[in-house]
Amino acid sequence: MSYAFPPGGLPDQSGNPEGTAVFTPAYAVLPAITQRDIVTSYLPGWRDMRMWVLARPLSGFAETFSQYAVELLPGGGSDAPEEDAEAQSVIFVARGGLTLNIDGQRHDMGEGGYAYIPPDTVWTVWNDTEAVAQFHWIRKRYQRAEGIEMPQAFVTSDKEVAPVVMPDCDGVWATTRFADPADLRHDMHVNIVTFQPGGRIPFAETHVMEHGLYVLEGTAEYLLNRDWVGVGPGDFMWLRAFCPQACIATGDVPFRYLLYKDVNRHMPL
Repeated sequence: MSYAFPPGGLPDQSGNPEGTAVFTPAYAVLPAITQRDIVTSYLPGWRDMRMWVLARPLSGFAETFSQYAVELLPGGGSDAPEEDAEAQSVIFVARGGLTLNIDGQRHDMGEGGYAYIPPDTVWTVWNDTEAVAQFHWIRKRYQRAEGIEMPQAFVTSDKEVAPVVMPDCDGVWATTRFADPADLRHDMHVNIVTFQPGGRIPFAETHVMEHGLYVLEGTAEYLLNRDWVGVGPGDFMWLRAFCPQACIATGDVPFRYLLYKDVNRHMPL
C-alpha cells in the first residue's frame, strides 16, 4: 500500500496556474499540486518540522476540526506538540517512522501507523530515524457528554484492522474503522475508505457530518454538491455539513482516502 503526502517543491515556470483548486460555499478542493513549499507553516515548540494546514475551523463552513500534513526531518519532533488541553488527535503515518510516547508508553510507528490521543494527555512525538517522516494530524476539541467516559488512547495500524465491507456492494466498498461506531465515547471518527476500481457510492450522501478527505491512493470522479471533480493521490477535499457527495473509483488500483467526520453528539443550539 502507498500513502500520499504533499509533494512540496515548486513547479517550474512552464506551469499553468489555472487548475482544479476550488473553494465554494459547500466544499473546497486542494489538489496535491497546490501543496508546495511556499504554503508551509511551522509551530512553536517543535524542532525540524514543517506542515501544510489543509483545514481549520471556519465559521459558516466546516467548524469542528483542523487537519495538518506534518513533515519531520531526522531528529525532529516535539515534547509538547499540543497546546490545547481539550484537543484530541489522530496521527496517521504516511512515510517513514515516528516514536510516539503517550503517558510514558513508547510506540514505534511505521507507515500506515494510526494513533488516537484523547484530550488532556501528555504525549511527545519524534523522528528517531535517519529518514524524513511524514504524517497526517487531525485535531478536534472533545465534546464531553454527561455519563460518558473519556476514550482511551490506542495505537494500531492500517494493516492490523480488517476493513468492513459495506452491505449490498459486491465487496467493492469497504471501510477500515479504527474505533467502534457504537462507542459513544468517541465524538469523531477518522477512518480509511476503500473502493475497488469501478466501485461507487451509488447515491448522493447528504448528512450533517463535516468531512476532511485526503486521497491516499488511486483515482476517482467525486461528486461535490453538483460538481464532478477528478481526484487522485494527495488531493484533499473539505466538506461542510450537508454537502451532497458520491464517488466512482477509476483507474486500475483501489481508491483509498483518509476520512474525518464528527459523530455521536447533540447539535449545539
